[in-house]
Amino acid sequence: MEPGTARIAVDLLGGDDAPAVVVDGALWAMRADPDLHLLLVGPAEVADGLIGALDPVQRTRVTVRPVRAAVGMADHPVAARADSTVRAAVTAVRDGIADAVVSAGATGATVTAAALGLGRWPHVRRPALVATLPAVVGPVVLLDVGGSLEPGPATLARHAVLGAAYAAVAHAVAEPRVGLLSVGTEGGKGDRLRRTAAPLLAAAPLPDGARYVGLVEGYDIASGARADVVVTDGFTGNVLLKAIEGAYALAGGPPASGGAPRAAALLGVAGTVVVCHGAARADDVASGIALAAHLWRRRATDTVSTLLDRAPQAPAKPGDHADRTTDTEVSL
Repeated sequence: MEPGTARIAVDLLGGDDAPAVVVDGALWAMRADPDLHLLLVGPAEVADGLIGALDPVQRTRVTVRPVRAAVGMADHPVAARADSTVRAAVTAVRDGIADAVVSAGATGATVTAAALGLGRWPHVRRPALVATLPAVVGPVVLLDVGGSLEPGPATLARHAVLGAAYAAVAHAVAEPRVGLLSVGTEGGKGDRLRRTAAPLLAAAPLPDGARYVGLVEGYDIASGARADVVVTDGFTGNVLLKAIEGAYALAGGPPASGGAPRAAALLGVAGTVVVCHGAARADDVASGIALAAHLWRRRATDTVSTLLDRAPQAPAKPGDHADRTTDTEVSL
């Protein structure tokens, strides 16, 4: 465990089974990390139940921000503009009261709240959700897994830069290899988005010695032999992640090295934000809190942003901003 205090704002009402699993996950996280401080954002009576289960010393590391409104899993992301738990948690980060935010609520609402409350990085129009998967050869960073469901080719190229920087900073991967997920490795394979994006990724100014290795397939994610970073659209990435979860369930559980993550970092906003799976269990919430603390202690978000700023910017071309807005996103 890395040293250093980390103050994490936790959305108590985010998720299918909130607040019960969020409370249990927060308890696990508190007991596992003596340098962890939590800001519980939600109904006071829910927070009091969690605090009551802690010993007197642990209670000194917990504060409460009472908020009763929640964004439902079926609500439109615009609901995050209101005085909801996820928006209040993001505001705590913006105001310097917390270092990071964790929510298992609706992805679109969390992304919207973060983009509106914290602001986006320059040159990043669409933030990306980044998950790290275990592989035969080291970890593999997969993005996007739900932040932007229908990105344009230029957004995929930008996400390649984000992913390479994240792999280097968060996982200490030297000279990350970046691949574009498709249905074959030969040039020209894939749908129109992949065919258009491939040359943009090849020309993208990747940071920290990273290099583009071309098209990769699904099994390359499990092996890790061809790429350390795999780029795809948020729709495909999210479906892939949940398919891996299902495969582990059929196989009787994930391998000892770990299964598909149920928490992802949001890159492209000016703060540390972790989004947990809506169906997260208590251990998933605890893992999400631990991930947020890890990223904060490494100052990963700031470092990735700095690497992005240093990378040369590709000139804008017609159609670069042709991303479609879907029902899990809002135009920001």
